[in-house]
Amino acid sequence: MLMTTENGIRLSYHDHGGGPPVLLLTGTGAAGSVWDLHQVPALRAAGFRVITMDNRGIPPSDDGAAGFTIDDLVADVVALIDHLGVAPCHVVGTSMGAYIAQELALAHPELVDAVVLMAACGRSSLVQRVLAEGEAELIARGTALPPGLHAAIRAMHNLGPDTLADDDLAADWLDLFAASGSWGPGVRAQLLLSALPDRLDAYRAIKVPSHVISFEHDLVAPPAAGRELAAAIPGATHRTVPGCGHFGYLENPDAVNREVVEFLRAESDPRPGEFA
Repeated sequence: MLMTTENGIRLSYHDHGGGPPVLLLTGTGAAGSVWDLHQVPALRAAGFRVITMDNRGIPPSDDGAAGFTIDDLVADVVALIDHLGVAPCHVVGTSMGAYIAQELALAHPELVDAVVLMAACGRSSLVQRVLAEGEAELIARGTALPPGLHAAIRAMHNLGPDTLADDDLAADWLDLFAASGSWGPGVRAQLLLSALPDRLDAYRAIKVPSHVISFEHDLVAPPAAGRELAAAIPGATHRTVPGCGHFGYLENPDAVNREVVEFLRAESDPRPGEFA
């Protein structure tokens, strides 16, 4: 399904079922369909209405070739929530999607019941910023790495050691990464904003119930960064899911889905002590 915002930005989304609404926000370079295999069925089975979207920069949403900011991506989410009439809703984001969710909760708490922030941080490391800027520069230059090399780099960057050590499983991931093709200007714009400045002080003003989920072997947003983020957000809780990397929601989906469903159920029908 497609909608167009008041600013003329086209957004692609899918709306699944009924129940308390949950909006899922993806990370850099990922389409909304990445949620379809694991998270959409689990949330639907738990009784939630599930909304996924392609962030600006990911066709068929606006390709974002002219560039955009994190505030633009937040405005896109606000427009979609208003379009569907689902405020306030739960919001689940991973990586860049978590960054969007954090800023949404800060700027528009009236639209959000609760947020789950996966592979999240309140500030990016120097290495992560340099890597994101370097990848963006390759796109700007039109420099494409050999598909196998690009796939291997993405695997090393995003997967846990158990996955990488299993040649059969790693081969499936390499095929998936290689098949995803080269990134264009929209993903370049996402890369340029995906590395966070230090927002920890700002996030101390978030009043929305928040749960941070880290992944044990995440090199992009390690568990220490997730704990730091949770400590900054008043009342936030934190869990680390073992045995997976930055793509933990795909590597260990059962554990991640349990965390998400338990937290969102507690926030949909809160009872003292139900989630801590």
